[in-house]
Amino acid sequence: MYGEAAALGAGTVLNALATGVGSAFAIDAETTARVELDDTDTVDGEIAGAPDGDTRLIRRCVERVVERFGDGQGGSVRTVSEVPMAAGLKSSSAAANATVLATLSALDVPVADSSGPDDDPDDDGRIDREGACRIGVRAARDAGVTVTGAFDDASASMLGGVTVTDNDADDLLHHEAVEWDVLVWTPATRAFSADADVARCAQVAPMARLVADLALDGRYGAAMTVNGLAFSAALDFPTDPAVEAMPHAAGVSLSGTGPSIVAVGERDDLEQVRDNWNQREGDTWMTTTRTDGARVIE
Repeated sequence: MYGEAAALGAGTVLNALATGVGSAFAIDAETTARVELDDTDTVDGEIAGAPDGDTRLIRRCVERVVERFGDGQGGSVRTVSEVPMAAGLKSSSAAANATVLATLSALDVPVADSSGPDDDPDDDGRIDREGACRIGVRAARDAGVTVTGAFDDASASMLGGVTVTDNDADDLLHHEAVEWDVLVWTPATRAFSADADVARCAQVAPMARLVADLALDGRYGAAMTVNGLAFSAALDFPTDPAVEAMPHAAGVSLSGTGPSIVAVGERDDLEQVRDNWNQREGDTWMTTTRTDGARVIE
């Protein structure tokens, strides 16, 4: 019983730590999960390139899918990722989504493309991608790798485009296809979401509510920029990279709890930003948004 699937990394429009409402957009960077199920009652995990990496999340994703659709199977899961870990680019959400879809594929559970109001399977045992996403979100809470559950990040990774969500209720408030060029700068340092200073983030709640209003009004660039300044201050990240990007980008933000900065706009304009960011230590790379979301690999 074998399944394989891929899910997307994402950038931040609104960090959900302050109010529970968040927003993210999918980028063209994939994490692939390969799941093999057997008759054992345990699940082994492996992260390619990270022999000491924490595999609790991906193992728990397999377990949750099996608990719901399987018959006590164990097995193994291995992830391979283009998304840097602990960089604010939703590597955990991508790994969870890919693992859930791969496990569903291994169990021959069909996944519908359309999104429904909940994750209950239809009479024929199907589940939609939004419901599959919620399985990964709950596994992330079980594994303790997220504070909010990260339904904003996970929904963007799973569905593609940009999403706005209520993470406290795991409710999808808005979903829209967007086509942007994206510039990413990732410094050498890493930051884990579970270690973020939630109390400090709560202090910027008034700005977060403004960002939510902007995002729900479709003003994603302005939303990103306000979010980036507010959460960079709250999480003690420098604002210089964002300020350098502002004359050229449609929007620029700290992604997640950092340390990556993401800027969106026209490629020619972003290339001017790249020239500045290339002078900083770390990796700078150009990509695009994705509207197709996660997928099972046949």
